[in-house]
Amino acid sequence: MSRYVISLGGNALGNTAEEQRRLVQGVAKPIVALIKQGHEVVIVHGNGPQVGMINLAFNEAPSTPEMPLPECGAMSQGYIGYHIQNALQNELVLNNFDKKVATIVTQVEVSVTDPLFKNPSKPVGSFYSKDEAEAIAKTKGYVMKEDSGRGYRRVVPSPLPIDVIEKDMIKTLIASHHVVICAGGGGIPVIRNNGQLEGVAAVIDKDYASAKVAELINADILVILTAVDHVFINFNTPNQKRLEIISKDAIHSLMDQGHFAKGSMYPKVQACLNFVNSAPHKTAIISSLERAIEAFEQSCGTIIKS
Repeated sequence: MSRYVISLGGNALGNTAEEQRRLVQGVAKPIVALIKQGHEVVIVHGNGPQVGMINLAFNEAPSTPEMPLPECGAMSQGYIGYHIQNALQNELVLNNFDKKVATIVTQVEVSVTDPLFKNPSKPVGSFYSKDEAEAIAKTKGYVMKEDSGRGYRRVVPSPLPIDVIEKDMIKTLIASHHVVICAGGGGIPVIRNNGQLEGVAAVIDKDYASAKVAELINADILVILTAVDHVFINFNTPNQKRLEIISKDAIHSLMDQGHFAKGSMYPKVQACLNFVNSAPHKTAIISSLERAIEAFEQSCGTIIKS
């Protein structure tokens, strides 16, 4: 029996509540197959599209107070967690398997001295013209940046996770043989201010958060499910090569050579490396949602071993 942390991308969960509800039914099947084999499962999910929609709804609704980003993240954890929890519970019933599923609204601690606070880079919300962006920056104090020729967007910091506030509750639920959904969207980022936890306008990368959760609960295997079956080097070139089983030292060397794009595969590979470096005998896998069962069985995907 192994303890898994499974990281699901927010983009794989659809753009509407109905689409998301339908898609997570497909996600539930391979996860329940894993649970039926006796493995312990913790799920972390993204929320990029969803938290942007929540933030936009509050910002543009007439006579509605602006909703801070930490609260928007908490809302996304609730409704995405509900859909995943509901789908898993229904699939478990269909398989005549008695198992409980719980979603935890999760705060993830970041450091107020993290240098990434000084370089906001994570886009959230809608696109605006240059004039609109300048007006928003002036009235609301947001940092607005041009995004790939598509217009201007608000950007917020993306600090690194240093702790998960609800880790003991997660461990308690695992010890009671429950399936846990936590740290949705990378978790609600909080800092410590005079001994008190305080939410901040930031977005934690959900793969880094998944690796931190996996480290703190002493997971055996971290699985990051994404849009491709494998990680590649020399991607989209005649020398393209997929990576299958690779050591942490070899993947680190490839990272140093600049093989993985910062805005694409780099954080996933770095998150895996963080996890396998956290303790001996750890395994991290990057594979596609479509081939999840094979990834769980370590017969598909890029497998990084310590």
